[in-house]
Amino acid sequence: MTETIEQMIERLRQLESELEAAFAAKAGQYGLELKAGKPHFNPEIKTRQRSHKRRIDLLKTPWPTLLTMPLIYGMVLPLALLDLAVTVYQLGCFTAWGVARVRRRDYVVIDRQRLNYLNPVQKLNCVYCGYGNGVIAYAREITARTEQYWCPIKHALKVKGSHERYAAFLDYGDAEGFVKSSEAYRARLKRGE
Repeated sequence: MTETIEQMIERLRQLESELEAAFAAKAGQYGLELKAGKPHFNPEIKTRQRSHKRRIDLLKTPWPTLLTMPLIYGMVLPLALLDLAVTVYQLGCFTAWGVARVRRRDYVVIDRQRLNYLNPVQKLNCVYCGYGNGVIAYAREITARTEQYWCPIKHALKVKGSHERYAAFLDYGDAEGFVKSSEAYRARLKRGE
C-alpha cells in the first residue's frame, strides 16, 4: 500500500512531537523544570552553572568580531520594523479576512538570558538571537497563512526551506483542485488550522 502525502505529513508531525518530547527529556537531565511556563533550576544547579561563567575580556575578543558588531546590532532596527509591520499587517488583514491571528509569543521566545553560566555579553547576544529568529519565524507564519489564503499552490520548482503549510498545498497545475478547494483552505485558516 502506498502512503498518501497526507499520511506522510501526519507521520512527520508525530515525529516532530516525539522529537520535542526527547528535547524536553534531555533538558531535564540538566535540572530544567518549567514552572508557570518559565524555566527554573534549583539553587544548587544555579550555583554549579555560575561556576562555568566566563569573564568578559574585550582585549581577547577577536578583531573580526569587534569590527562586525555594528553590522550585527545594526539589524535590530530592521527586525523591529519587520516585527511592527507584520503585526499591523495581520491585525488589519487577518481581521478583515476572518483568519486566526498568529500569536507572537509562540515565535518570539526570549528566555536564555536566565541561564546562570552566561556572562552579560552572552546574555545580550542570546536576547538578540532569540528576538531576531523569533521575529523572522513569526513573519514567516503570517506570510504562510497569507499564501494559504490567496494561493495555496506548490511551485513547479523545488523550494528550499518551505514553511510547514506548504506540503498540504495543491499541486502545480491542478486547476480543478484549486477551483474546488480554495474556500476549504480559507475555512481551515478561520478555524486556526
